[in-house]
Amino acid sequence: MAAPRLLLRARGRPRAWYQQPLRPGDPGRGHILGPAGPWSREEALGLLEAAVVYRAGPLVAISKPPGLAVTGSSGQLSLVSLLPDLSQRLSLPPELHVVKAAGNCPGTTQQLHAFFTQLQRERCPPATYRAVTAGVPAAVEGEIRTGLKLQQVGDLQLVAPVAAPSRRSLERKEVKQTLTRYKVLGATAGCGLVQLQPMTAFPGQLLVHLTLLLCPALGDHVYSARVGTVLGEPFLLPVGSALPRTQVLGEQLLRRLRLTQQLLHRLPLHLHLHQLLLPTAILTAPPPPFFLQTLRLLGLPGGQSAP
Repeated sequence: MAAPRLLLRARGRPRAWYQQPLRPGDPGRGHILGPAGPWSREEALGLLEAAVVYRAGPLVAISKPPGLAVTGSSGQLSLVSLLPDLSQRLSLPPELHVVKAAGNCPGTTQQLHAFFTQLQRERCPPATYRAVTAGVPAAVEGEIRTGLKLQQVGDLQLVAPVAAPSRRSLERKEVKQTLTRYKVLGATAGCGLVQLQPMTAFPGQLLVHLTLLLCPALGDHVYSARVGTVLGEPFLLPVGSALPRTQVLGEQLLRRLRLTQQLLHRLPLHLHLHQLLLPTAILTAPPPPFFLQTLRLLGLPGGQSAP
């Protein structure tokens, strides 16, 4: 049975971010850059209110606009900081919590935790992501297994792979064994559309796993620096010598995206939560317009529906 696509929008409310087509006045039909400046609090609340894709009792699933952080420092605009005002707009209990892309009350959190735990026991992935990558994995499908840990690098706390973690580090929970299943859905001229199904959860897991495949996600300005090239061949750089920076892309790829390196700091992350399993539904989220436009520009599957 096909997964239902549930899009709820009341009359008079702003269109959800994923319903907004690229403007004809943007520079070129292939314009895929993110906004030049941040949203205001009211703009962000309006986008979230319009982006409800599922609602059943106290459980609400929201297709979060790209670029809006889930959590943030004090005073920073984030999904968590917006929850009190959002709960009033949606007439929900004030004590909202975030689980993946869903806002829910504590009782529902326990039910979801039990549901996701059961899926893990059955080795059934609860979430399916899609990423546009710079580079194509050597194998059409496979698994990425590695330990991951949080590591302080200068003033930054980054996720670092640990190929052979010790039993002691695992017992102390300094390192976590992680696993992601992947499948290449399409490839062309050094770019790929890759399906990712994380079987474990760790901050930054999918982005770091993609670098281990030597195929960072487009718009990854944190971990993509770990993949270098020599004579066109990618290789992995040590964590300490590859600090976060604006992603660097080859000239051919830049031309196909109709971009210049000077504008790449505005290239949004091309990692999309495509499908999420819930106890009562299978949710499918539509890709954002910039994601579809990139697929079209690169000739990857799914780009035919881009505006």
